[in-house]
Amino acid sequence: MIALLLAIAISANQGSAVQLSFPNEPGVKSVEVAWNNKKVPAALVVDRWTTILGVDLDAKPGKQTADVLFTMDDGRVDRREAVIEVEVKKYPTTELKVDDKYVELSKPDLARANREAKETQGIYATITKEMLWDEPFSVPIPGENSGTNFGHRRIFNGQPRAPHAGADLRAKTGTPIYATNRGRVVLAKNLFFTGNTVILDHGLGVYSLYAHLSRIDAKRGDLVTNGQLLGLAGATGRVTGPHLHWGIVVQGARVDPFSLVDVR
Repeated sequence: MIALLLAIAISANQGSAVQLSFPNEPGVKSVEVAWNNKKVPAALVVDRWTTILGVDLDAKPGKQTADVLFTMDDGRVDRREAVIEVEVKKYPTTELKVDDKYVELSKPDLARANREAKETQGIYATITKEMLWDEPFSVPIPGENSGTNFGHRRIFNGQPRAPHAGADLRAKTGTPIYATNRGRVVLAKNLFFTGNTVILDHGLGVYSLYAHLSRIDAKRGDLVTNGQLLGLAGATGRVTGPHLHWGIVVQGARVDPFSLVDVR
């Protein structure tokens, strides 16, 4: 019986991915977590139901609850509660100088940027029920164990902009960029701000983004494996120099990619 499973409590920084895991029990057909007005499926892995939730970098600090719904073979739904203590994490402010066209947008550029923002938001709003990843998440540049600028409040040419929603990894133009885990390519094209960009859907609302590439070696619809080549690093889009912008979005929440790598 699920009655033995009591409420759980975990802590998480603003801008982090957290894993919830529950033991399988006889009679359980499926498990779903209600979190931030979204229904997030859990997948049965061996003898445990597991899923990953995103705590946005602007999430309200304090206790937040998630309802864990166990649907039984007989149709009964057993409800439990997970409490996530969101802890404050302060992010610095970074001032950058870029080409003026990326700050004072022309009407055509603004229209393009808005179209692309709507497209990517639509991608991130989709929660694929199947868990596509099959091993721990990895850094897309082997040997790079840290990144910079995640969560930094950006000021471009003196004008404040939204927080930086990814980690910047050092990479010369032409550096191979690999998939952080198994997933399906849902976008592979040039975007106004992020240049040549690839987005992977890993399932359960988990997405990874690889931006500013000099070359794309994946196409929309491809199912790629962990470590498969996606393209080469570059300096396309709004950048100050060659590097990889690596982003992770979990159910629409902007999270530090390295917090997902730490999930086991």
